[in-house]
Amino acid sequence: AEEIPTAKSPLSKILWPLLLGGVVVAIGLWAPASFITHLTVFVLASFLGWKVIWDVSPSLHTPLMSVTNAISGIIIIGGMLQISGDITSPMTILGAIALFLGTVNIAGGFMVSQRMLNMFHK
Repeated sequence: AEEIPTAKSPLSKILWPLLLGGVVVAIGLWAPASFITHLTVFVLASFLGWKVIWDVSPSLHTPLMSVTNAISGIIIIGGMLQISGDITSPMTILGAIALFLGTVNIAGGFMVSQRMLNMFHK
């Protein structure tokens, strides 16, 4: 059974950009300037990262993902800096979560890298 793609209605083609525009205007009106700055950097970094990764040949994906361990290392350092406060503080809890997830990501990255290197071992 082959799926037949459904055509988008003209209303949905107009509704989603209008909704997104409304959200952007609402954020611009009520969010503090520092949030707008951070959101702009996040969106630009996400878009740039997506464009850089999109054109990478499949043979380079695993080595490229291994390099992202450096980013997780920065996250771990940030998490360690945040866990020095009160144990019930949301900042301390989020720092501990970042520390844990960054550690899991680095360990998994090294495991994947080791498996990749073992493929070329004679």
